[in-house]
Amino acid sequence: MSLTPTMIELVARARVDLRMGLPIVIENGSDTALAIAVESLSEERLGDLRELGDVTLALTARRAETLKARVYDTDVCRVHVPDSVSWSWIHALADPADDLNSPMKGPLSSLRGGNAQFARLAITLTKSARLLPSALLVDLPDGVRFAAENGLTLINDGLAAPLLDQSSPLHPVAAARLPIEAAEAGRLHIFRPDDGNEEHYAIEIGRPSREEPVLTRLHSACFTGDVLGSLKCDCGPQLQGALTQMGQEGAGVLLYLNQEGRGIGLTNKMRAYSLQDQGFDTVEANHRLGFEDDERDFRLGSSILKEMGFSSVRLLTNNPRKISMMESTGIQVAERVPLKVGENPFNTQYLATKARKSGHML
Repeated sequence: MSLTPTMIELVARARVDLRMGLPIVIENGSDTALAIAVESLSEERLGDLRELGDVTLALTARRAETLKARVYDTDVCRVHVPDSVSWSWIHALADPADDLNSPMKGPLSSLRGGNAQFARLAITLTKSARLLPSALLVDLPDGVRFAAENGLTLINDGLAAPLLDQSSPLHPVAAARLPIEAAEAGRLHIFRPDDGNEEHYAIEIGRPSREEPVLTRLHSACFTGDVLGSLKCDCGPQLQGALTQMGQEGAGVLLYLNQEGRGIGLTNKMRAYSLQDQGFDTVEANHRLGFEDDERDFRLGSSILKEMGFSSVRLLTNNPRKISMMESTGIQVAERVPLKVGENPFNTQYLATKARKSGHML
């Protein structure tokens, strides 16, 4: 029946549930477990979880490294949660805000053996929801029935995990002429993904030929830099510099991808900024939060370009990862066009870290 939600629609529902502090049920064969995001966990629901059975905390290997917890499952860590610990103890393991004030979190007992896939999927979903990448899990004897009786979203691991690993298809939903300061001949295109996540935009300057490499910029949303003029990064100057160059040449496409903070979201980006104030660089802050250096999906940009009829680009970038992504997804990079703008006394170390740890060509 077409009115029954598909798995991709159930994943979108699960993402919202986790943000609101509601648990979801995950099934894998005959095994089922209840999962809830630590960030939105309440004391009351923690008590309810304990009524159901032993509680396990799922963390990323990056966060576990900071906590000196043993990782037996490569990319995730499962920590036993004693009945005696409080909500604040659990939250402190997930959120690094007070790590320097209270560095001793343990002793932590990491689980080994058994199926780590529930922990892996729960963390992937919390990342997708732009929450701290951590979740509590409780095994359920009959989770399918429990989900139905309590109105909880039921996610099949075997069907959901591949969807979360893929880049969601994007579809054009609206476009209109938009004269901008850099070019009066501007047009804004809106693309909407199937997975219910943020929409992404393409600003087309002039009438670029589909038969020649188009001057292109993949620009990740940066509220602090693009809107507020933050001096901590070079995003705002890069945005304006790219549009100005396209206006001067009379043609180009700027892809504005809603992947704030290298894909971790604005809230987590502010958490990372707070850690930077404690002395950590950009990469170290992301790792302490439990994220990778860069969580963005640049395949989205390739998908938009193909949808618009482009197959070759002159890419405005300093990031070699964008070049390799484009070429691996069928978009030819005919030329890399450097975009070195926006350095100031506040972002010198930030730029140095990008060059040293992320390979940016600065």
